[in-house]
Amino acid sequence: MTRSTKKTKLVEDRIIAFLAKQPDRKFKSKTIARALNIPGKDYVDFRNLLRDLSLQGVVAKAGPNAYQLKTKPQLAIGRLKVKSQGYGFVETEEGGGEVFVSQRNMSTAIDGDLVAMQLYAKPKDGLLPEGKIDHVIERKRKHIVGTFKHGKYSDYIVPDDKKIPWDIIIHEGFSKNAEPGQKVAVRLDHWEDSGLNPSGKIIKVLGHPGEPGVDSSAIEFKFNLQTRFPKQVEAECRAISTEISESDIQGRLDLRDRVCFTIDPDEAKDFDDAVSLEILDNGNSLLGVHIADVSHYVPEGGAIDGEALERGTSVYLVERVIPMLPEKLSNQICSLKPNEDRLTFSIMMELTPGGHPLNYEIRPSILHSKNRFTYEEVQEILDSGRGDRHEILAAMRDLSQTLYRKRLKAGSLDFEMAEAKIHLDDLGNPVAISRRKRLQSHQLIEEFMLLANRMVCEYVAVKIPQDRQLSKRWPFVYRVHERPDAKKIAEFANLVRSLGFGFNEKKRISPKQLQEVIKAVRGLPEEDIINYVMLRSLMKAKYDTKNAGHFGLAFHHYTHFTSPIRRYPDLIVHRLLKEYAEKPSDQRISDLRDGLPRICEISSEQEINAMQAERESVKMMQTKFMTDKLGEEYDGVISGIVPFGIFVEIVDFMVEGLVHVKDLAGDYYIHDETKYRLVGQTTGKTYRLGDRVKIQVIRVVPEERLIDFRLVEEEDESPKSSVPVRGKRPKSFKKSGSRKRK
Repeated sequence: MTRSTKKTKLVEDRIIAFLAKQPDRKFKSKTIARALNIPGKDYVDFRNLLRDLSLQGVVAKAGPNAYQLKTKPQLAIGRLKVKSQGYGFVETEEGGGEVFVSQRNMSTAIDGDLVAMQLYAKPKDGLLPEGKIDHVIERKRKHIVGTFKHGKYSDYIVPDDKKIPWDIIIHEGFSKNAEPGQKVAVRLDHWEDSGLNPSGKIIKVLGHPGEPGVDSSAIEFKFNLQTRFPKQVEAECRAISTEISESDIQGRLDLRDRVCFTIDPDEAKDFDDAVSLEILDNGNSLLGVHIADVSHYVPEGGAIDGEALERGTSVYLVERVIPMLPEKLSNQICSLKPNEDRLTFSIMMELTPGGHPLNYEIRPSILHSKNRFTYEEVQEILDSGRGDRHEILAAMRDLSQTLYRKRLKAGSLDFEMAEAKIHLDDLGNPVAISRRKRLQSHQLIEEFMLLANRMVCEYVAVKIPQDRQLSKRWPFVYRVHERPDAKKIAEFANLVRSLGFGFNEKKRISPKQLQEVIKAVRGLPEEDIINYVMLRSLMKAKYDTKNAGHFGLAFHHYTHFTSPIRRYPDLIVHRLLKEYAEKPSDQRISDLRDGLPRICEISSEQEINAMQAERESVKMMQTKFMTDKLGEEYDGVISGIVPFGIFVEIVDFMVEGLVHVKDLAGDYYIHDETKYRLVGQTTGKTYRLGDRVKIQVIRVVPEERLIDFRLVEEEDESPKSSVPVRGKRPKSFKKSGSRKRK
């Protein structure tokens, strides 16, 4: 009875049918053979067939020569996140937390895929549950970027991403005439068995490493960033009139005579928010936040709307912006350019001198921006005490400082995360790196936007239900930031205590507790590291239809209203505000309840994707910047401790590199994870998070975003420390694993 015959397949079906009649019973192999009238001469083959079926998971072995029906467990659904070491985790959609997946149990899934998996029995001792991926539901990556190579039997590409350890076979006729060594973008076409290499088709040849634009194109393909708009979107956009008609103005709050202006970065091309301020006779302030009315030009259900939802957000790479909306809308019609009428959505708020909102009005409007300021221009006016709109700007600064102090008093966190600014030459090459400065002018706009977002949310979540006596709130898009995971806070608390601070994570954690830590380290050399670790300990903010509040801001109600040119949820909020100004039908409310959760999910996913692309763009430029710095020495701070070495960030450039443990000469080093350090087994020499060190650049590989350092120090000199132990930072570089070829 061989496995290849039709007779064998028929016997398999009969076995399954027999066991299915009594799925809870166990049967000896001889009992099953008698029930199916298997001749004695075929019994050995029959018994071997049962064993094969159990190994394949078709039937379950229930004891010595005993079998029963294999009932397929309910599969858990989630997104796979792979680590460079090969294993991964799946965050289940049902909210069951993370599930560990070993490399051998990943099947044909790769990093980012939506997968269905079988869960193993729950482990003891608080370990993460483990699972096995059953199948891929949806591939996140439409393309994989790698290096094209000729093989003995076939062409293939080696993926750039070390989280994909499989070479991808390129069959004859699908190489697009790529040359060995060139970067290419590949679409996976066939991969049914994890025991074999996947095969794919080259979609585009990007060029040789180092050629202009190759690295940027690689990022665009890796993160599925669409640089062109579909023809249908372009056609729909061309049909939009650039003129504002009288019918467009009807019913709008006319603010064209009011002094409104924009404050944006020097390089900005789209201006989606303007501000105004008037001091009233009663001493209160009338603050206006005016946002481009994108919803007027982008109706629900059109081609532009569908494309905007798919993109979710604009993406800000170092050398270019990939917009959510076509340029005609983002940089022209909807951009609040100076000295031009623009349709807007305004919230006018009356505030007491103490920054308390008394009343507000939210209405579609029209304005005529009087100035286009940059942050630097506003700061210069504030510092010098003279210049265009000085009095208004000074009053705005004072009000923003009042709002800032009020927000911190309520428990809001205020991170001053260091951010690298990459300076490019005319050819797009990095020539300098500096730290972005946080100015009072930045804070001015931040506070006004935070207040506007909060008040808009309170209007929908509180005022509308009260005024209309609703039994339950109408559906809405909230910007939520949930309370942090207790385990992550415990790890952070361990770090804080090691620095000499009192921190009891057993209590219900509050933003004020974390705020005290922020204050304590402000201005100290380890501030960046502590803030970074704290940020990593918090939950990620997301969009949701359930109002869970915003932990980091200490707001009960928060949404995104202020950037509809570059964020899709803001566009949705504008539409909902217009609909809720009137009473929508019950059917419409029902449709919104059904549709908004998916919009929130897509928007949250695309936001994370954009952030990852932007970070990789910065890392790419930082690595390029260091290519001609081999042999140079710099002052650095230990920013990460891992078993295979220490990560050091160059203070001047905010560039991070690895000092491999093999290059720490003179001892065998032990990784002390709880105290964030490496300790020499014989000498006791210690390298701790936050220690200041001097390094030399010894290796730079731009294609892999990889920089290696070696320590420069006297033979008996220990790293300089200002505190016993510093914070911990996630790994930026990992060991490169061996590639799989089968």
